[in-house]
Formats: sequence, structure tokens, C-alpha cells
Amino acid sequence: MAHITTEKLRDIIDDFATEIKRRRRKTAKPEHEVIDFRGERADNFVRDIWVVPVELLRFRKDNGRISSDVLSHEKNYGPLSETNDDDQKVLGEFLSKKDAEKTKDLKNSLFHGGQQEPAIITCDGFLINGNRRKLALQELAIEHPGEEKFRTMKVVILPGKDDEGGQPTLREIEQIENRYQLQSDGKAEYYNFDRALSIRRKIDVGISLEEQLRDDPNFANLPQKEFKSKMKKLEDEYLGPLKCVDEYLEQQGRSGLYDTVSEGRADREGRWQAFRDYHNHVEKKLNNEKNRIALGIEEDEIGKIKDAAFKIIRKREIPGLPKVHAMMRNLPKWLKRTDAKKELLKLSEIDHALSDSERYDKKGTEFDPRTIDKIWGEKYATEITRQVKKVAGIVEFSTNSETPLTLLDAALKKLNHEQLDLNKVKHDDETKTVKLIRDIRERVKELEGEFYEIQKNAKKDKKPKRGK
Repeated sequence: MAHITTEKLRDIIDDFATEIKRRRRKTAKPEHEVIDFRGERADNFVRDIWVVPVELLRFRKDNGRISSDVLSHEKNYGPLSETNDDDQKVLGEFLSKKDAEKTKDLKNSLFHGGQQEPAIITCDGFLINGNRRKLALQELAIEHPGEEKFRTMKVVILPGKDDEGGQPTLREIEQIENRYQLQSDGKAEYYNFDRALSIRRKIDVGISLEEQLRDDPNFANLPQKEFKSKMKKLEDEYLGPLKCVDEYLEQQGRSGLYDTVSEGRADREGRWQAFRDYHNHVEKKLNNEKNRIALGIEEDEIGKIKDAAFKIIRKREIPGLPKVHAMMRNLPKWLKRTDAKKELLKLSEIDHALSDSERYDKKGTEFDPRTIDKIWGEKYATEITRQVKKVAGIVEFSTNSETPLTLLDAALKKLNHEQLDLNKVKHDDETKTVKLIRDIRERVKELEGEFYEIQKNAKKDKKPKRGK
């Protein structure tokens, strides 16, 4: 029998909350703000806007904008403490590196126009919305030490333990972040990889993907069919690729080290887009029996295909070929040809690990994962480049050498394929099957007519003209 449980509350640090209450002051106009919390926007419930010293405000490590950095750091070095000054600096560095250009733009805006919208904080000073603004104000305060306006921040403070409604739950904190930071509202959007991790974290605390999407006014009132389509798109853009990333990292013995895949938009070595294209153009086909049969892929080949794809993604750049994400889009075309697939699967024979002598420097210190990837890529560059170029060459030659006769022959072979057993057609697919058969029949009639005209005109051209 299931037990009724209450949602976990966000812990409040009493000393921090006391200091916030002691040093806060009311702001000039506007004095109030309606925020999207516990239905308050619908009720037009107003909360006071306060001015609080920036030094009392703290970054949250669960900020979705830096999800990949936090998870990777904690995997390598242990948990980050939000109450530790050194760890707060680490969180600030993550934000600063994530999108330096956006931070620069925000600093310029704050310098010339000041803070337009209040941030949202817990009663003990942890930022839910406004992390980047705190970072920008900190930097401006250092650059302009005489400017007092950069030492404070406008905020709306969520209720504490003894306030009406009580302190927020962890779930409510995630809801606020979803409403203010993940939705497209003209602010700096999340890097897609971090958004994927943030979406999954919200699912883990009980906010389903559907609920997250329903929270967005852009999608909340869509017809059910269109809404489901949007939800499927979110799965394919974020959660599906993230599962592929997890599988890749597990293969490398790096579970949770997300920064080895990508560190943000400016990361020239990032692989997130490659995993998105791999998921949508390869993984989904491998997981679908009909698509596998259409590509001529046997079930026992799936593991080798994944391994080959992951090695191409890890290598990332192959001279003379498109970018790695484009290669993932080409992969189904490569797999469709038996001879090309045979050459591609030879990549699975390459070891994904390096020896100890290759992984450690002369002092016995292990290289970081990105350096190891470069060493691995250089070691196997010749083999990977040779095989992938051979595969691409086979397919390109095949495409260029296709003639009407070879295409007709291939079509006939497909129609005579042993798997084409109409007894296996599902009831729901009967209408579509009938339409396809009729379309094939009509196309055959068209081809017969076209070729008859070609033959007839050819005979006319060969017939001797009178008087000649």
C-alpha cells in the first residue's frame, strides 16, 4: 500500500535568512511585483521588491544553466557546498565561462540602464532567477569601485518558515526556474545540453515533461495532438540525445563527466549537436524494427554500429569530410549499402581505451579526459580516416553510378524481398498498405507509358525518310 508523503521542503539556513532580513531595504518605484509562484500570478498577488547587498546573495548549484559543469565537477572532486565561499567562486566561474558574450552584454545593459527586473531569491539569499545578474554586478563592482549601485540587487524574497504559506518545496523551486529561465522570454537561453540536464532533473523531482511544457504559456493551450507533437519534439531534442550521451560516457568509463562532451556554446570541441543528430537519424532507426529491416541491419549488428558511431563522434574531425554531426545524418545512407556497412563496422575493432603509458605524463599524473581524447584521436587517426573515407567513397560512387536500369532492378528486388509478407501487415496499417500498392501500380503504368513513347520515337528517328 502506497504511503501519503509530503513534498520535501527547501532547507533554510537561519543565520543567512536573519542577515537578509536585517540588511534588506525597500526599493523605490516600482515597489511591488507579481511573480509566478503558487498561483500568485493568476490571483494578481503582489510581493514587495527589496534591495539587498549583492554579497549576501548566493548561487545555487542546481541552477540549470550550469548543470553539466556542476555534475562533472562533483563527479571528479566531490559535492559542492552552496554555503562554502570557495565553492561559490567555483559556481561563479562556471557561469562566467558558460557564455562570456552574454555576460558581457548583460554588464553593458546594467551599466547603462540599471537592473530592470527583480531577481527571485529564497529567504536565505539563494538565487532562483538572477544568477547571471549577480555575476555581472560583482564584476561591475570590481571594475567601478566607486559606484554604489553595483553593490546591491533588486529582489523578490520567497516566504520563510514562519511566513504565510511557509518555505517553498524543492519542486516549487524547480517550477519557478522552469517558468523564468527555461521558457523563451527574450532572456539568454540555456545552452541545449544544460537544458537537457535541467529538464531531466525536474523529472527526477516529480515534474513530468508534460507538466514542464504545460507550464509554458506558449504551449499550455495547444490542441492535444499539437501538444503531444511538441512534447515528442522536446524528447527528441533533449532527453533522447542525453541518453545517448550517458551511454557514450559509460563506454568511456566517464559516467557523469558531461563537460568532456561539451562546455557550452563557445566550446569548439563540443559534441552535443553530434549526439542530437545521432539520436534522431541513427539511434531511433536502430530501435525500430521496420527501419532496421529497411536499412538491412541485423539485430546483432546494432552494438557494433553504435560503437562505430561513438568513435566517429569521439574523433570529431576527419580531414576532407563534413562535420561530425553531418556524418551522423549520413550514417543511415552509409549503412544501407552492405559493402559500405562492412567497412564501417571495422571501426568497432579499434580499442576505445589507451594504455597506462599513454594516459599518464612522466610524473605519473593522469591526463584530463579531453587530452586523452586528443591522444586517442591522434593514435587512431589514420585508421578512422581511412575507413570512414572508404565508406563515404563507396556510397558516393554508388550514387553516381546508379542508372535507370539499376534503380528498377533494386526496386524489383525490394518488391520480391522475403520480408514482404502481406500477412504480417497490422490492422492499423491496412489503409496505408492499400494506398502504397495502388501508388506502385500507378507508377508502373506511368513508367510503361513513358518507355513506350521513348521506344516509338526512337523507331521514328531510325526510319528512312522518303526521297533519301
